[in-house]
Amino acid sequence: MTNTLTDTGTHERLLIIDFGSQVTQLIARRLRELSVYCEIHPFQNVTAEFLETFAPKAVILSGGPASVIDAGSPRPPEAVFDLGVPILGICYGQQVMMHMLGGTVERGHGTAEFGRAYVTPKSALPMLDGWFDDGAEQVWMSHGDHVSAIAPGFEVFGTSPNAPFAITADTARDFYAVQFHPEVHHTPKGARLYENFVRLAGFNGDWTMGAYREQAIEAIRAQVGDNQVICGLSGGVDSSVAAVLIHEAIGDQLTCVFVDHGLLRQGESEEVVTMFRDNYNMKLIHAEEQDLFLGALEGISDPEVKRKTIGKLFIDVFQKHATAIGDAKFLAQGTLYPDVIESVSFSGGPSVTIKSHHNVGGLPEKMGLSLVEPLRELFKDEVRALGRELGLPASFIGRHPFPGPGLAIRCPGKITRAKLDILRKADAVYIDQIRKHGLYDDIWQAFVAILPVRTVGVMGDGRTYDYACALRAVTSVDGMTADYYPFTHEFLGETATRIINEVEGINRVTYDITSKPPGTIEWE
Repeated sequence: MTNTLTDTGTHERLLIIDFGSQVTQLIARRLRELSVYCEIHPFQNVTAEFLETFAPKAVILSGGPASVIDAGSPRPPEAVFDLGVPILGICYGQQVMMHMLGGTVERGHGTAEFGRAYVTPKSALPMLDGWFDDGAEQVWMSHGDHVSAIAPGFEVFGTSPNAPFAITADTARDFYAVQFHPEVHHTPKGARLYENFVRLAGFNGDWTMGAYREQAIEAIRAQVGDNQVICGLSGGVDSSVAAVLIHEAIGDQLTCVFVDHGLLRQGESEEVVTMFRDNYNMKLIHAEEQDLFLGALEGISDPEVKRKTIGKLFIDVFQKHATAIGDAKFLAQGTLYPDVIESVSFSGGPSVTIKSHHNVGGLPEKMGLSLVEPLRELFKDEVRALGRELGLPASFIGRHPFPGPGLAIRCPGKITRAKLDILRKADAVYIDQIRKHGLYDDIWQAFVAILPVRTVGVMGDGRTYDYACALRAVTSVDGMTADYYPFTHEFLGETATRIINEVEGINRVTYDITSKPPGTIEWE
C-alpha cells in the first residue's frame, strides 16, 4: 500500500523516507502540527524515478533498527542527495547520510546512548534557533552505532557525552543530521527543530483539516462512484467522524452498521443508536450480536487470539449485512494511523509488529468488498479537528478512545459474562469520578481492567475472595506515546472506596503507572 493522504498535488510536499523506526509516524505528526503536507514511504519504494515524480520540497530520513555497517542494510537512493532540497537525517538517518556521503560509522564501543541525554552547542546554526538558551538541551537518544567521522562538507554544531557528532550540518547543501530523536516528547524542544527545518525549506504551511475535508470528500466520491457503502460504526470518535464524513460525501449510499458485540461499556449501545438516529439522517442497522461474539470468545485467554476472533466475527457480521443490503461494494472503517503502524509497518517498511488491530489488514476476498478508510493516515487529534470541522457534537468529539475489541482486552484472561458485568459497573464508577472531579478533558483515555486474579479481603466481619481491578488513565497527544495521569492520593482513595462499596465482585483496586513505552495504553 502506498501511504498517501488525499493530496491533489496542489500542496507543498515533504517526503519522509522510512527505515523502520517505531516513531517515524511521529515525525509526520510534528510536521502536520506545522500544517506541512508530508508522506511516509518505505526506503525500498523510493527510487530515482519516484523522487522525480514526487518532487519533494524537502526530505527527512527516519531512524531505524538496522546498522548501516551490515550488508544489505537500508539505504535511500543516491539520487536523493542530488535533488537540491534540504535533507534532515535522524538517528539511523544521520548514520546513513554519513556512511553514503563519505563519513564513518562504527559499532558502540562505549558510545551507545539510550534514553535522556544532553546536547551542548558548538556554534550557531539557523536550524537551532530557540535552542541552547540554557547552554544544553535535553534530547532522547536511542543508538548503538555512532558516527566516528563526519562526511566532507559537514561541521559539528552540537555534542553529547557519547555522541561527539550529535548535530552536524553541511550548510552549503542544506543537509542536516542529528543523532537523537526530535519527534518524541522526551526531546522537549524537538518541535522547534522541525519548525526551523521547514522554515529553512521554504514551506508556507498550507495543509489544514479544512483542506483535508474537501479533498477527502472528493476522494471518497471518486472511489465509491454510485455504489453502496456499509460503515462499521462503533460510536467512538474515529468511526463517528468517518461515518459523518462519508455521509457528507455520498448521502444515502451509506448504511451504518452498529455491532453490539456484548463488549461495550454501560449504556453505550443505547447512547450511540440514539445519537445517530436523532442527530443524523443516516441509515443505521443495530446488529445485536452479543451471543455470537461472547460464545466464540468463551474459554479464550490469549490476547492475540481474542483480537483475531473479534476481527473475524466483525467481518462475518458486516458480510451478512452487506448481503442483506444487496449491492454494497464497499466497507468503511474508522482506521487511524496509529492502528496501522502498530499492526504492520504502515508502508511495508521493516518496523516491528506490536499488536494486531481488528480493523487493519484488508478484507478476505470472499467478501467482495473494498475498503474505504478516509482517516487511515490521521492521528487522533487530527480526527477530532476534522470532527469539529464537520460539526459533530462536542460531547462525541471529546470522548476518550475506545478499542474495537471493547472490554475483551480490558479483561485479561478468560472472558465471562459475569466478569464483564463487574467490569462495566467498575468502569462506570471510575468515569463518573473523573467527571465529578473535572478531569475528563485533561485525560486522553481512562478505563478499568479486571484482573485474572482473586484476592482475599475483609468486608464487615466477613472474608471476601473477589477480583482485583486496575485503574488506567493516561495523557497523550496522539496515542503513540503516553504518560500516566498523576491523580492525587485523595482521588484514588475515594475512587477505590466507591468501587469496592458499589461494585459487587471487586475487593481490591490498583492504579497502573506504566508509561507508553514500555507498556501499551490498553492491557492487551
